[in-house]
Amino acid sequence: MRYFPAEFEPQSFVQLIFPHPQSDWAPYLEEARAVFVNIANAVAKYQPCLIICDDVDVVKSYFTDHTDLIFIPYQTDDTWARDCSVLSVIDENEDEALLLDFTFTGWGGKFDASRDNAMSSFISKAYGAPMQKIDLILEGGGVETNGNGSLLTTTECLLNPNRNPHMNKKQTEAMLKKEFGVEQILWLNHGYLAGDDTDSHIDTLARFIDVDTIMYVKCDDKDDEHYEALKKMEEELQAFRDVEGEPFELIALPMCSPVFYEDERLPATYANFLIINDAVLLPIYNDVHDAQAIAICEKAFHGRDIIPIDCSILIRQHGSLHCVTMQFPEEVSLRVD
Repeated sequence: MRYFPAEFEPQSFVQLIFPHPQSDWAPYLEEARAVFVNIANAVAKYQPCLIICDDVDVVKSYFTDHTDLIFIPYQTDDTWARDCSVLSVIDENEDEALLLDFTFTGWGGKFDASRDNAMSSFISKAYGAPMQKIDLILEGGGVETNGNGSLLTTTECLLNPNRNPHMNKKQTEAMLKKEFGVEQILWLNHGYLAGDDTDSHIDTLARFIDVDTIMYVKCDDKDDEHYEALKKMEEELQAFRDVEGEPFELIALPMCSPVFYEDERLPATYANFLIINDAVLLPIYNDVHDAQAIAICEKAFHGRDIIPIDCSILIRQHGSLHCVTMQFPEEVSLRVD
């Protein structure tokens, strides 16, 4: 049997990919790098942070303190670690971690992702766990687990013909249950964010913060284009039941005010937070709703520090804080100095 650890469980380290001049961050590279420095420094206060980068010496110069920062050289296409990194499961028969290396195609072939897709196998010796290649197109941002048998996802992403067109819903469910060892798949049929390239990744919309609690984005503005879809998503969440047949506790996050860059609305979302050991890194956007989102998280995440990180630059590339990070459970060690 396999077990898919939830993000709120004890972790070993967090992985991120540092922006480089050949990526789409080039027009505002230094601004983007400053955000990644803030994220890495925040993580390193609580646990190690593995930084994958094109030039180790250059990237090291951005940090005054290298404590709990580990650097590995690799030239990626982009920086979305959530979607091109391995996903960790625990093999309960062997009592050890197993790293699942799914296929990453740049969100259904929208962007070149050949280097990103090859990244995990290239740096595999850095991980203290075996790796298994899985013949399925899947991104980490597309799945959420509560660590107790439930996996939350969206039909728009996982059943999109640009991912695994040869598989129907029943086949997809069977493979998810097999690879992650979960008992049920909770499918959201509604919910999206304007400007999102991922086809409605769940980590932009609804997140497990403990075994029986889902934090989700709620839109109260009836004139906003998201109102109807997010209202229907809320109704779906209310109807979901856990594997024991009990409803989930729901905590609503505010919808960020519309954010635009070059006349395009961007997918700013407070749901794209990262849970780490003893803290939560919360994306903020210099928005009037920032304080409300912080207060909600301070109340909901008992015993964890809430660390706001300005991610206004990140969403110019249609992602946010959770999208650029990947956590590893405590069962996965690092084999680098």
